Amino acid sequence: MSLEPELANWSYVAMLLFVILGSWWLEFAFKIRVLRRPRLLASAILPVSVFFLVWDAFAINQYHWTFDKNQILGIFGPINIPLEEYLFFILIPIAAILTM
Repeated sequence: MSLEPELANWSYVAMLLFVILGSWWLEFAFKIRVLRRPRLLASAILPVSVFFLVWDAFAINQYHWTFDKNQILGIFGPINIPLEEYLFFILIPIAAILTM
């Protein structure tokens, strides 16, 4: 069963939303307070995210991998990386920290 073409473009976003819904409730249910310390959270996530975004850009430029244009929104940020990939490197580490 395949998705309608206009829905398929939301596949990556849907995966990110699934992760958010599956983990962010822990912040409130268990009063973890990860999101209440944005500087600490950013200091844990940003250095690694920048490294992997540069690696992503290099791999894309070298044609080591690509993003299926049918599964992304088509919005590209700096260094020709899809918006969803930027969100991935922010949201997935936050979800990982919340579930530790």
